[in-house]
Amino acid sequence: MSNSASNNKSFSSLTLDNALVSNLKSLAYHEMTPIQAQSLPDMLAGKDVIGQGKTGSGKTAAFGLALLNKLNVKRFRIQSMVLCPTRELADQVAKEIRKLARAIHNIKVLTLCGGTPFGPQIGSLEHGAHIIVGTPGRIEEHVIKGTLNLDDLNLLVLDEADRMLEMGFQAALDNIIDRSPTQRQTLLFSATYPKQIKAISDSIMTDPVMVEVTSTDEKSNIEQKFFKVEDDEHRLGALRLLLLDNQVDSSVIFCNTKKETQLVASMLHSDGFSVLALHGDLEQRDRDQTLLRFANKSAAILVATDVAARGLDIDNLDLVVNYHIARDSEVHVHRIGRTGRAGNKGLAFSLFSDKESYKVALLEDYLEKVIQPELLPSNEVLSLPRPSANMATIQIDGGKKQKVRPGDILGALTGDKGINGNQVGKINVFDNKAYVAVRKTVIKPALKKLANGKMKGKSFKVRHLVS
Repeated sequence: MSNSASNNKSFSSLTLDNALVSNLKSLAYHEMTPIQAQSLPDMLAGKDVIGQGKTGSGKTAAFGLALLNKLNVKRFRIQSMVLCPTRELADQVAKEIRKLARAIHNIKVLTLCGGTPFGPQIGSLEHGAHIIVGTPGRIEEHVIKGTLNLDDLNLLVLDEADRMLEMGFQAALDNIIDRSPTQRQTLLFSATYPKQIKAISDSIMTDPVMVEVTSTDEKSNIEQKFFKVEDDEHRLGALRLLLLDNQVDSSVIFCNTKKETQLVASMLHSDGFSVLALHGDLEQRDRDQTLLRFANKSAAILVATDVAARGLDIDNLDLVVNYHIARDSEVHVHRIGRTGRAGNKGLAFSLFSDKESYKVALLEDYLEKVIQPELLPSNEVLSLPRPSANMATIQIDGGKKQKVRPGDILGALTGDKGINGNQVGKINVFDNKAYVAVRKTVIKPALKKLANGKMKGKSFKVRHLVS
């Protein structure tokens, strides 16, 4: 445990650059979360730190502030690198760092991930950057080909290190670290702390300070319930009853395998539920679109595997269902920690059969509580209407490269006899595509408005994304 962790929760108590502190105030970051208060003093002092904390603990802002404070903007060299398990998480981390860096001019943050063309990334690297955020596979490729030079790297962050190992990135991580300067600061963040993490930290870190934030206080606003089922057929029926009896805006159902994820999603879909599936067999483009549509409320239910759901950052997730108990008790806690965030109330339901009673026993030890199965809702709820999504997603075949900005899309939708601004939801603009969520009730006029109107003096193809 860190001895230098201060009891003062204010960011101004740290040895942080004044510009960073005033920017934090403008972002309404008033006081540090437990993981920030415990890890930042050591990180700012240049020590290697292992932070163990769940998603939503504020770890991104913690290492983001540490790397920005260490950065010398005048040296246009790659000085910091953050490795993440998925492209979604890398995008999220880069976005947070840019937000924290707003008060420091000319900071260049570059994202390097697989699933996007290699060529343009080489061009971006030739233009230079201060901070690289990316996935191990793609970064390893750049390092081997010599398009990414790490000679000036003085800070390396491994974010969600447990997942990177779980996803098979050990060799890529070794390769990248072997090509990094040995004289550097290393920060490692992980929700769980398995043996391989200890092995990796022993080999790449120097006297690391261990910071652990327990999740008991943070997760007290999650109501957990367990339901016993007889077999797989009964399990699906139980899931249907729970979803109908607890009609919420957004639910995630965790399955242990890709096959089961697809099966559960298909069964719910055929029963009239608004549902999407997310697993590793999907093409990157389909995964991106699925996450985007769930985040913008165009689907009420997401059925996912653990690996695919990394980087899932939904602010108001109402319900998490474990279709089977997770293989690992720490994964169970990580799954349910996705609901009940930012002071909101959350629900977490878990289904189990006799075959899984050993997992329940392990979970009882881990949670230090006796698990009593609850009664399932009655079959009367089957006559209720299925929870449906309020929004629909429109894809526009134009993006940043065509100079399309969110304001252009909003303007095209709401201009002359258009729809109301409050009927428009999230807008996401990528290199060659953009997506906008609109209320389901206005999907037809919205499509017509975008198809017939012009943005930046051009017409773009549009389509309604449906499952």
